[in-house]
Amino acid sequence: MSLTTADVKRMAHLARIEVSDDDAEATLKKLSGILKLIEQMQSVDTTGIQPMSHSQDLVQRLREDVVTETNQRESFQAIAPAVEDGLYLVPKVIE
Repeated sequence: MSLTTADVKRMAHLARIEVSDDDAEATLKKLSGILKLIEQMQSVDTTGIQPMSHSQDLVQRLREDVVTETNQRESFQAIAPAVEDGLYLVPKVIE
C-alpha cells in the first residue's frame, strides 16, 4: 500500500491536526516505512507456528485462592431496601 502526501494531509485533517508541507513529507516517509515493515512481516510463512500470548514464556506468581473474609451476605441484605430470594431488587431503568 502506497501513500501520498495528500493522504497524509487528509488523515491530519480528520485527526484535526495542522500539518505543514515539510511535516507531511516527513510523516509520509515514516508511515511508508511502517507499511513496508508490515508487508515484510505478512510475507513470512507462519504455517505450523503456534501463536503466542506473549513474546517471553513467563509464568505469573499467583497467590493461593483462599477465602480471607467471612460471608456477610445476610447482614448486607438486611439493610438493603428490597431483597427477594437472596437477590437485590432494583428499579427498572431501561424500558
